[in-house]
Amino acid sequence: MIAQPWPVMLHRRYGTAKASELFRTLQHAQCLPDYTVRLPQIGVSGLIPPMSVFFKITRYSFCFVALVSCWLDEARADQVLPNILWITSEDNGPHLGCYGDSYALTPHLDSLAKRSLRYTLASSTAPVCAPARTTIISGIYPPATGAEHMRSMTRLPADIKMYPVYLRELGYYCTNNAKEDYNLEKVGQVWDESGRKAHWKNRPNGKPFFAIFNHTISHESQIRNKINPANRIHDPAKVRIPSYHPDTPEVRKDWAQYHDRITMMDKLVGNNLKQLEEAGLADDTIVFYYGDHGSGMPRSKRWPYFSGLNVPLIIHVPEKFKYLAPPEYTTGGSTDRLVGFIDLAPTLLSIAGAKAPSHMQGHAFMGKHTAPAQKFSFGFRGRMDERYDMVRTVFDGRFVYIRNYMPHKPYGQYLDYMFQTPTTRVWHDLYHAGKLNPSQSIFWQTKAPEELYDLKTDPDETHNLAKSKDHLATIKHLRKAHRNWAKDVRDIGFLPEAEIHSRAGKGSPYEMGHDNNRYDFDAVYQAANTASRKGKKTTEKLAELTESGDSAVRYWAAMGYLIRGKSGVRKGRAALNSALSDESPSVRIIAAEALGRYGNKGEGERAAEVLMQYADPAKNGISISMLALNALDVISEYTAPHRKALGKLARTDPRASSRMRNYANRLIDRILSKSK
Repeated sequence: MIAQPWPVMLHRRYGTAKASELFRTLQHAQCLPDYTVRLPQIGVSGLIPPMSVFFKITRYSFCFVALVSCWLDEARADQVLPNILWITSEDNGPHLGCYGDSYALTPHLDSLAKRSLRYTLASSTAPVCAPARTTIISGIYPPATGAEHMRSMTRLPADIKMYPVYLRELGYYCTNNAKEDYNLEKVGQVWDESGRKAHWKNRPNGKPFFAIFNHTISHESQIRNKINPANRIHDPAKVRIPSYHPDTPEVRKDWAQYHDRITMMDKLVGNNLKQLEEAGLADDTIVFYYGDHGSGMPRSKRWPYFSGLNVPLIIHVPEKFKYLAPPEYTTGGSTDRLVGFIDLAPTLLSIAGAKAPSHMQGHAFMGKHTAPAQKFSFGFRGRMDERYDMVRTVFDGRFVYIRNYMPHKPYGQYLDYMFQTPTTRVWHDLYHAGKLNPSQSIFWQTKAPEELYDLKTDPDETHNLAKSKDHLATIKHLRKAHRNWAKDVRDIGFLPEAEIHSRAGKGSPYEMGHDNNRYDFDAVYQAANTASRKGKKTTEKLAELTESGDSAVRYWAAMGYLIRGKSGVRKGRAALNSALSDESPSVRIIAAEALGRYGNKGEGERAAEVLMQYADPAKNGISISMLALNALDVISEYTAPHRKALGKLARTDPRASSRMRNYANRLIDRILSKSK
């Protein structure tokens, strides 16, 4: 619970005179204690005179406690807290009129922006819904809680709570309408209401509210489904096509319908604001509007480019609460301050007058405890649905630095849900037909270990400057920022997903990540850094890494040989064959993938047999199963003899979260379709 010692609370709420009156009342009521306890001197930042408190404990203590409780209840009732309304929309970047998009039709959000502050460089921290929402609800980077992977499920330490719990303790009535989608277990009561009927109107009289209304009409799925002709208002011929997308009728139609959906979402936002006005609460309510990550179009959603992380963020602060406004606040203005979803929980608590708990890793950007502006904004990408990847990003307001730890995987891995969008399919087909230019082709190729983009000259992020001598100082600066951040937050995404859970045991991954005996960050990070950077010196280090006593280091050693392809397998053949018997299933699987893709026929056949041992999700768990099935998918030459066995595999892990149970099923179907 976020609470000050009761003497401080009484002084803050009532001042010295009224606090002193409490003790006189106690004396008069003869609730005097039998022996005296002296509390230490208490003062509040020079605003309240220090005081020493004496009291005794007796059979009359109940009188004392009851009286204090009454005074605290009265204090809370008298405290002026603003209502807070969050309006969120899914899968849309700042493609709004108020952000300069002349193609957009968003009158309600444009009107809101005219009386609010717009953030131009706001980041969702993660480029997909569940990890992004997990960032918000916890105030902790998901790579620190083991929750970075899409629709995974982990737990927080027992003493860490989700932010609505803290707000409720401060007196707020908290509602969420309606999406949650957290990668963390909810413990106890988090919301007063969460569901389609949740509404601030249901709060007790006089109680301040914190309310979320989430609009799904702009979701990725709405780009490709049927739309009422009356809502089809954007001309596909006039839409801007990013330079990385091919200019085809299918792509234009998808981008136009994306904007149609944003217009429909804008109308819903208008309804939320109208309800507030009609209730006479507009002057008492701070309003946030933001999107939950970049657009639902391929290469925005799921990818931590700026286009995948940049979201619209508009904040309106009514006149009576201007003292809580961000320092950059001007009516109708904008700011390029770097803020992200990691900062939202601390900011909410700051608005309510409370300092964020020390475990929160963001910084308040408005309210009583506003922190200085930050120099960097950090992002990440982990497993997306059924496909593994590991990417980390740093943004300094101009340059985007991307660190790819699995550069052997192409950007555009086949992902069932994403391939349902027509743009994805036509883009994929044109690439394989050889009909794309270099900028359009990159998405279907393997990645560079590092990427650097200058948004000032390259807003579409297609010209990688990572090897530019003119930008050497910039990339070194951002590379160091990334390394420091990963160590500071204790990024456990460097572990195989299965080991995040196995090493945590009955505790939480967060606690495991802060225990050097269970997670040697420096050793594992260095192994990942070595493995993912090709070169003679780094390749020579891999052999030593294969002998490590830490399974995560051995995992990255095997990954290093896999990343290097045929030459890597030639150099690491003995180590990889030995790793097929490693005590860690994750190490065995990566070694098998390397030998299956780049070894000889005998090695490929043995690799397939090893992978089949771990392919069943019911027997091995969903994480191990997905890792093995991903490997089987890329060695289709050796999967044909196992087709019958593949068809008999369990399709789900009954122990896994229901949100991710279908991922193994998707992979099995994909493998079988390719091995016909």
